[in-house]
Amino acid sequence: EIYNHKTVQKQFGFQYETHLDGECALHLYDKGGIEFMAQHLDGVFGLTILDTNTKQLHVVRDTYGVRPLFQMMTQDGTFAVCSEAKGLEEVVHHQLQYDIEWVQPGTYETYKILNHGKIRLQRKQRFHSIGKPPVYKTLAPPIGKDVSANIRNLLKAAVKKRLMAERRIGCLLSGGLDSSLIAGLVVQTAREEGITYPIQTFSTGMEGSPDLAAARKVAAHIGSDHHEVVFTPEEGIAVLNKLIWHLETYDITTIRASVGMYILSKYISQKTDNIVVFSGEGADEVCQGYIYFHKAPSAEDGDRESHRLLNDLFYFDVLRADRTTSAHGLECRVPFLDHQFSAYYLSLPLADRQPQQGMEKYLLRKAFAKTALLPDEVLWRPKEAFSDGISSVKKGWHEILQDFVATQVSSEELRQAPQFYPHNTPRTKEAYYYRSIFEKHYMGRAQWIPYFWMPKWSDTKDPSARTLKHYKHKYTPALSA
Repeated sequence: EIYNHKTVQKQFGFQYETHLDGECALHLYDKGGIEFMAQHLDGVFGLTILDTNTKQLHVVRDTYGVRPLFQMMTQDGTFAVCSEAKGLEEVVHHQLQYDIEWVQPGTYETYKILNHGKIRLQRKQRFHSIGKPPVYKTLAPPIGKDVSANIRNLLKAAVKKRLMAERRIGCLLSGGLDSSLIAGLVVQTAREEGITYPIQTFSTGMEGSPDLAAARKVAAHIGSDHHEVVFTPEEGIAVLNKLIWHLETYDITTIRASVGMYILSKYISQKTDNIVVFSGEGADEVCQGYIYFHKAPSAEDGDRESHRLLNDLFYFDVLRADRTTSAHGLECRVPFLDHQFSAYYLSLPLADRQPQQGMEKYLLRKAFAKTALLPDEVLWRPKEAFSDGISSVKKGWHEILQDFVATQVSSEELRQAPQFYPHNTPRTKEAYYYRSIFEKHYMGRAQWIPYFWMPKWSDTKDPSARTLKHYKHKYTPALSA
């Protein structure tokens, strides 16, 4: 999706032959080459351009890797790209040796086409840097001196540009701060833009989950047409095999958090006519929203960790958001990863972006205080990881999963794990169980993720937020701005 295709057309006077937003990429390439093109695209994309004049092939991926893209070079010199690794596995199953690798986000690669169809890498270059403002023109309001106003304006502009759609738009609503802000802005902006149908919001969880209760409050407040999908532990466990096949990962926290999103996406696809769904992914990485940021030794450490998470986001949460929705024919849009919004937020003073007054994402919350966009008890609700929020308060989803895998993996299998799985060796039965499913589908492809997602500066062996000392499962009173 290229959100600025009309802006680009006006800016450079391009004559479009179609109504497709992607056409602008060809005109930009023709005008200034591959780097010029990539730097002027405001959107999410994985694309290739074959230039028969220069005998070059270009492969480009958006800044944060919101759209997945893999590439492969086989033993006989065949080169291919695909948004899913499984597509490449299926094409070349007859080959003896081939490497399937991620195309890195925010980069373009240029290959020279040689004789007999062979190619050679000429250049690999970043075209956008995380934290640096984009070069393209945007329709967002100018940056002023009021930080809170700038945050509100830029996030609303990020939502507004993503309302571009031919099909109905809905929102995934967990009831946490991030998805609630996005849902509130979508409903507000849709009304202003003349969208007449009611925006539908969707939440999921097990009976008694904090997310369901919070999402209900938000939906009532913003006036959305709200839907709830309650699933049982048995239903969640039943989707694991198919889910891991879709995700192409064995990361523990990614899989835990994907179950609810996968089940919810299936419901949206089968029971409604929504195709585009908004979500709150990226806020925790941009705004230091994870609970473990309370333990950052310094503001500089917090900033470095935020950048590290954003660089690697495509291995984890962005992958989850894309795969769980696209598995059911939906398209997920993530305004918090808007390049202009994230660049501005990351440009703010390091200390201001740290947790403050015992509250993570304080700066973001403060920006929307007294706007009445959300109820105060939701605006100031403490961080709840999605895989935890869908749980009942009595028993966490991670505990349910661990009880189940204890019956599926023996202690002897876990003891031998280093022998069978030297890369990212499973240390728990849950990790072993996910890895065994992954290897069944993608044997020998463990390098697709470099490490397991885990909280930093924390004395824990489990990625669940509920294992951290700072965790608070109750609402805190509304705080003053």
